[in-house]
Amino acid sequence: MSLSTRKFIVLCRVGAIFLVANILLVASWLEEKGGIDFAKHIKAEYLTGTAITIIIVLVILLVKPGKERAGLPRRCPVCDHVLVGRGSYCGECGSRV
Repeated sequence: MSLSTRKFIVLCRVGAIFLVANILLVASWLEEKGGIDFAKHIKAEYLTGTAITIIIVLVILLVKPGKERAGLPRRCPVCDHVLVGRGSYCGECGSRV
């Protein structure tokens, strides 16, 4: 994980702590600006059961690239030799896998 990613995570956590600490102030501000009524309108009009089901299914179907190939044998990207075991180097050409 890079340093900038760590800094971003720390800033997000600090922001979340400040938000939770002032939740009553934020709630009253949203009520004053009409944000709660807008959210109720969006929920009633656009977040039907079908839309929520489709969103959940799409999130479940998102997988990291390479996870679907977990059952296939690993191959060296240089010489295409089948790799046996969990080694980091190809036994045929010596390249790092």
